[in-house]
Formats: sequence, C-alpha cells, structure tokens
Amino acid sequence: QVHLVESGGGLVQAGGSLRLSCAASGSITTITSINAMGWNRQAPGKERERVAVMNSDGTSVFADSVKGRFTISRDNAKNTVYLQMNSLKPEETAVYYCYAASDYGPNGGFWGQGTQVTVSS
Repeated sequence: QVHLVESGGGLVQAGGSLRLSCAASGSITTITSINAMGWNRQAPGKERERVAVMNSDGTSVFADSVKGRFTISRDNAKNTVYLQMNSLKPEETAVYYCYAASDYGPNGGFWGQGTQVTVSS
C-alpha cells in the first residue's frame, strides 16, 4: 500500500500561481515500485483528466491545456512530486488528485484524496 498526501491547494485569483505537493509513504517495497507520478483533476460535472505526469526517467507529459504554464518536478529522496501552476484560469477550478503508478496498486496505481483548487475570476 502507498499512501499519498496532497497539499498546497486553495483559493487564488485568475492569473495567480499555486504549488501542489504530493508525498508518498509506504513500505520500501511499495515505494520503490512506483514509477510514474503525476496529477489529474476533476472539475464539477466533468470527467477526471490527466494534467501532468513525470516518469521515473525524468521525462514528463502535460495536457495541452497546461503546457507552458504548469511544471512538474519530483524529489525522489522525499518521495514527493510537485505541480507548479502558473497563470491559473477560472476553468481550472477542480479537485486535483495525485497519482502514483505501481504494480502493487489497484488498477495499476494509487490515488491521493485530492486537494481543492479554486480560481476566482
């Protein structure tokens, strides 16, 4: 089992920035099984969508809508992944979920409980 704890959400004005953090904890076996870590989000009434993911080799993939504004980074020593979000838009108001891909996880991974990001216009 891997436990993911997100933090850093909150209320920000349009054009502002937020930095989300996601810390993973668990046994050595499950922590070392994690390859990709990333972030998805789900807005009210919409399906969950991928925002960004960072693979174990350091490569990252972003949703087209956030390219150039969001960056993802990972501190392997702290088992933590970060999402820096700049130039936020009201339509990006959503619950942001951290994800860790692992063969030990149900359906191939683990999810955090989510952190609310609200962008006011």
